[in-house]
Amino acid sequence: MATARKNLGRLLARNAYPGRGIVVGKTADGRRAVFAYFIMGRSENSRNRVFREYGAELRTEPFDEKKLVDPSLIIYSPVKVYQNHVIVTNGDQTDTVEASLKAGHCFRHALMQRTFEPDAPNFTPRISAILHLGKGRADYTYELAIVKCADGKGKKCDRQFFVYEPVSGAGHFLHTYRGNGDPLPSFAGEPVRVKIGNDLQAFAEEIWSGLNESNKISLYCRAIDLTTGAVESVIYNKNH
Repeated sequence: MATARKNLGRLLARNAYPGRGIVVGKTADGRRAVFAYFIMGRSENSRNRVFREYGAELRTEPFDEKKLVDPSLIIYSPVKVYQNHVIVTNGDQTDTVEASLKAGHCFRHALMQRTFEPDAPNFTPRISAILHLGKGRADYTYELAIVKCADGKGKKCDRQFFVYEPVSGAGHFLHTYRGNGDPLPSFAGEPVRVKIGNDLQAFAEEIWSGLNESNKISLYCRAIDLTTGAVESVIYNKNH
């Protein structure tokens, strides 16, 4: 029996701090690939961000340049496209994956070179996804990965990879933290299977509404027609 598909909005509403999250899947009608990426933050520096779209690329940018303290882990390109691959990550490993693909390697090869973020004591996991779009609906597949601390001391690393053949109306959700805490507890287990409809705006609203009002920062959603390549995107920024 297939795993039940959970309502993502309700799932998020029960977690005050999932951190950063990636969802990848396929619309209910089977016509479009869909992904979403959101960021949350507890510090003033982390909350001082917005998403900006530059063609097929998405970037995080400071909302107020004067308040930017340390850009190293908060300013990066969450989304890039190389050939028929869409890369989505929560850090500068986007560039690592892109470079690996350009060199003729793969998603897994790229992430085997990376570890979790150096932000002790949290050791924030690096979560990543790649959509392989192919030449039509039948060719679409996607992968998710998490690179996280294995020993709580920043000495050992776990790298877990998940490969999916898409199911219409379903997606997989991976996020950095199980919930709030000090230190923040890393995500554990497999990505959660969630429901995806046909309306991208409604899907974005479901996610945005479910995210904790105090901690949410930005959300980006994109749908790609698997036949024509036509793209639709939605951005929410708490800072306007």
